[in-house]
Amino acid sequence: MLNFPILSVTLFLPIIAAIVILLIPRHQEQPIRIIAAVATLISLMLSIIVFFNYDQSLGGIQFIEKIIWTPDLGVSYALGVDGISIPMLVLTTLIGFSAVFASWKIKERVKEFFVLLLILLTGVMGTFLTTDLFIFFLFYEVVVIPIYLMVIMWGSSKRVTKEYAGMKLTIYLLIGSAFLLIGIIMLFIQSYLAFGTPTMDIFALANLPFGTTFQIVVFALMAFGFGTLLSMFPFHAWSPDGYAGAPTAVSMIHAGVLKKIGGYGLIRIGIFILPVGAKVIAPIIAVLAIGNIIYAAFICLSQKDLKYIVGYSSVSHMGYVLIGVAALNLISLNGAIIMMFAHGVMAALFFALIGNLYEKSHTRNIDELGGLAHQMPKLATGLMIAGLASLGLPGLVNFVGEFTIFVGAFSTFKVLTILAVSGIIFTAVYILRTLGTVLFGPRKEEWDHLEDLQGVEMIPLLVLGAAIIIGGILPFGLIDLINSGVGSLIAQIGSMQMGGIL
Repeated sequence: MLNFPILSVTLFLPIIAAIVILLIPRHQEQPIRIIAAVATLISLMLSIIVFFNYDQSLGGIQFIEKIIWTPDLGVSYALGVDGISIPMLVLTTLIGFSAVFASWKIKERVKEFFVLLLILLTGVMGTFLTTDLFIFFLFYEVVVIPIYLMVIMWGSSKRVTKEYAGMKLTIYLLIGSAFLLIGIIMLFIQSYLAFGTPTMDIFALANLPFGTTFQIVVFALMAFGFGTLLSMFPFHAWSPDGYAGAPTAVSMIHAGVLKKIGGYGLIRIGIFILPVGAKVIAPIIAVLAIGNIIYAAFICLSQKDLKYIVGYSSVSHMGYVLIGVAALNLISLNGAIIMMFAHGVMAALFFALIGNLYEKSHTRNIDELGGLAHQMPKLATGLMIAGLASLGLPGLVNFVGEFTIFVGAFSTFKVLTILAVSGIIFTAVYILRTLGTVLFGPRKEEWDHLEDLQGVEMIPLLVLGAAIIIGGILPFGLIDLINSGVGSLIAQIGSMQMGGIL
């Protein structure tokens, strides 16, 4: 195992598959779909192998791969995973594999669609696997281009045009990346002055005692950049429009893992390298998190479009992640990472099923739907699993994340945590109302022509539904893994005191 570059293979298999697809004539659509499915399946299997072969007793970064790339800039092709990044890797491969089958029946430009989808998956995975700050930023920028192209080419939205949604999403992502780039350049210059040699290694940067003022300024830049990606209030407006305008696969990846780059970056880069700055800025993040939780939940109560309901719900759920990150303790950070994984599989399942329903009924308006459990019991089951997970039903994986966050955050932000808990009530109202309206009630004959999930359409439900249920019933493997990564992070926060020298 140590001699096999498992992370590189997992990372670049989608790119290799994209290259193979480029060589296939565009009219051979079925081989294109099969190649995409096989590549994402192998990546998923390899990520699961990494999950089970990670030595939790040893901890730290494992499966390390490193090649010096640009010595003059201190940039290396460096990969490695720990208890924080492995859940994000597994989440990405789970959703990537499911997204292929959620897009199985796409008919327009099939070749281009799957090429862009596979490039997108590699970009997202790269941000979770690299331990080099420059390579992280490079993979982050790789993500933006495929998303824009896929939204404007295959998207659909009745409230806004897909071109508007794609441009709005891209502008917000690029604004966030601009602030990240400024912070990265400042870290590079300051570390060069300290070392005398350039480095972009995250762990080397974390060992430098940056000065208090410097940490506050750079962490504020990081918080804005990553917070925008995480749809932190009030920089969230791009997210619901992006969901609604995107094709199903992009909505799944966008909600499932793209936002998680923001949370992961705040933890892995912001807190790990700049713990003093994190302590100063954290209360501001916690206050903004309440805006996410309550404001977005209220907006959900007035929505009629299923995608917008799930879109604003995702903004609300990211508030839980933010307050967990802001509390800066072992329990809350564990909960934030679990919540990112839990929300990822839940939101991806929601969008896969909504996309399937829209493809067959040509509507997402909840007032036009009703009684679909009569015609589509399998789809109704999937929506119920996703909905109950969203409102934090015990026994499903989201409950584990929310409960852990509340327990950890209460010791730091008592009043804010109580306000955050109230978000569960609003979530229950709009989720149960939506499910009741869409799935239950009298049978509507106008929808009798709808076909239930069948064949490959069942794969997203089976894969993501299983992750939600297994993660809720048997959360200890995931919790122990994450705890092994967060423990070293907490030690880093404790060791860095105010008044650094750089």
